[in-house]
Amino acid sequence: MSIKKRLSPEKSRAAALGAARELLIEAGPQAVTLKAVGQRIGRTHANLLHHFGSAAGLQKELARHLAQTVCDTIGEAVRATRAGMATPRDVVDLTFDAFGEQGGGPLASWMLLSGNENALDPIVETIHALVDDLHPKEHDPGIEQSMHEITYSLVLLALGDALLGEPLAESLGVERQTSRDRAEEMLTASFAAAGDIAPAA
Repeated sequence: MSIKKRLSPEKSRAAALGAARELLIEAGPQAVTLKAVGQRIGRTHANLLHHFGSAAGLQKELARHLAQTVCDTIGEAVRATRAGMATPRDVVDLTFDAFGEQGGGPLASWMLLSGNENALDPIVETIHALVDDLHPKEHDPGIEQSMHEITYSLVLLALGDALLGEPLAESLGVERQTSRDRAEEMLTASFAAAGDIAPAA
């Protein structure tokens, strides 16, 4: 739906990022162009250039927006897990869905293939902030390192599944959820080691 009324700069940027995210999910990374975003929200190419500077600028802001959304969601799930209101599988599913259904994986691949590696910095920075927030410094240094390693492995598994999971599972004759199962096992073990939850029976 086109946006005809005048918006503040902040709301205009938010509308553009929302449209870019929709295009990413609906048609893939190649569909996220200044022209397509402008058409979707009823804004001109010049208007979007004013807000983002370039197509690369829009892509970088979309990466930041997706990363923050993804990590906020995962962080809430982990805190819920600690409070006994969710399970490690919930965290795994949210992470995999964020990079799959929500387009985080294709976006990361597109950024790398287009030579715009710096656009991935917001994702890396946000994930680092998430790990620091969820696993405070007062944890034993050994546990802290283990949590970082588990987060690293979880994200790599989710990215790999988003990009190659379906054809690889078919080629090897394994169930598609196998990578999620393995991620759940790792996360459960790491939480148990940190004393956050009881180990699975």
